[in-house]
Amino acid sequence: MSAGLFGLLDDVAALARLAAASVDDIGAAAGRATAKAAGVVIDDTAVTPQYVQGISADRELPIIKRIAIGSLRNKLLFILPAALLLSQFAPMLLTPILMLGATYLCYEGAEKVWGRIRGHDGHAVPAAVVGPDAERYMVTGAIRTDFILSAEIMVIALNEVADQSFLPRLIILVVVALVITAVVYGVVAGIVKMDDVGLNLAQRSSRLAQRIGTALVAGMPKLLAALSVIGTVAMLWVGGHILLIGTDELGWHTLYGFVHHLEEAVHHVGGVGAVLAWLVNTAASAVIGLIVGAIAVAVMHVLPFGRKPDPTPSSSAAGH
Repeated sequence: MSAGLFGLLDDVAALARLAAASVDDIGAAAGRATAKAAGVVIDDTAVTPQYVQGISADRELPIIKRIAIGSLRNKLLFILPAALLLSQFAPMLLTPILMLGATYLCYEGAEKVWGRIRGHDGHAVPAAVVGPDAERYMVTGAIRTDFILSAEIMVIALNEVADQSFLPRLIILVVVALVITAVVYGVVAGIVKMDDVGLNLAQRSSRLAQRIGTALVAGMPKLLAALSVIGTVAMLWVGGHILLIGTDELGWHTLYGFVHHLEEAVHHVGGVGAVLAWLVNTAASAVIGLIVGAIAVAVMHVLPFGRKPDPTPSSSAAGH
């Protein structure tokens, strides 16, 4: 009887050790997948603050919260199930679908550039859209752009853990979605509220606190303007890079081979070769994104279904 009990306890202990090892493996794999996808976090973090510029301070955090919830919904309810199903039953469709999303990202970036050339923000809320409708307009635009960036994050993470079985892969991707979303929108919230921190410090009695607060208040408009530029470039860079890699995976190697040849030409420069190669790839990706985005903008503004009617005050008033 006691021998059987001890045997059972040994089996339970062995199962516990196996479970612990599995948890450790999942944790390590989740860490690797999150690190692999972290490069896109820079793009997501740079893109999002532009959607909350010009709104009242008391609405900044609620809007960021709504965008963060929308981002998490994108990842967990739409992208994750679709990516898992496609990777399980039709992996050949992942690349074309990701390239379609990349084309939209290029369109968004090129539209921003076109808006700057014409002297207005391509993502600005129309003057006739006010109040809750204006917030809804901004949140919808931010979540739509986030969808593409989130898709790239999840696909990168999925490729990193492709050797895992279905359940560990699912757990890892859920962890990645939660961590990435928390990091991105935590940083975004910190950025947009930094001017409030500066105002608080400027009112302190300490001279050092006052100087830091004044510097933060003075520097925030410049930082937000820089992030707007970085966000535009990031959309073109990320979209162009997805297209560059995608065309190579689909069998058209000319463009990727040309960029790779340029990278190889500078990779052996002493001390800075790796940095130069990265810059070459990034610049080439951004140029590809700008070209594709410009074509998409031209199509969307020329074709009847692509034209966006400007809301008029009368139609807005009628809506209220």
